[in-house]
Amino acid sequence: MSVAQPRVTRGVVFVHSAPTALCPHIVWALESALGGRVNLAWTVQPAGPRLVRSELSWTAEAGVGARIASSLRGWDNLRYEVTEEPSPGTDGSRWSHTPSLGIHHTWTSASGDAMVNEERLRDAIRASQGDPMRLQAELDTVLGAAWDRELEAFRYAGDGAPVRWLHRVG
Repeated sequence: MSVAQPRVTRGVVFVHSAPTALCPHIVWALESALGGRVNLAWTVQPAGPRLVRSELSWTAEAGVGARIASSLRGWDNLRYEVTEEPSPGTDGSRWSHTPSLGIHHTWTSASGDAMVNEERLRDAIRASQGDPMRLQAELDTVLGAAWDRELEAFRYAGDGAPVRWLHRVG
């Protein structure tokens, strides 16, 4: 009898903006979700006064991305994204969070594009009732366009931010 090996994947946590007082709590939440020590290098976030940013590449069992996103959810003034690469039998995912919008989840392809499953697409078409403008709004919701708009100013790290090398795709 063979024991199934855990599916291992990689991902990145992007803390786009956080008040400095929240930094130790973020580290503790990440350590709890990842099951080990975490060391984050915090840099000034140019898009907001008294805010900092950081990022962390991680390798763990598939599904940990959801645990990470949930562990960071609900704190005031915290903007973040968590990505989890696809692994055998598991789709990739991205979770985006802003204080005003809450959390948004989307599945992702190997190249990082948002993927819409057929039921979500059918729901958007049904809800639009044949109105092209309403369909556009429904698809924007499914794709997380409001989260992208709000996070865009915070994604740009500014001078001195660490460089993240992309993992090989394919």
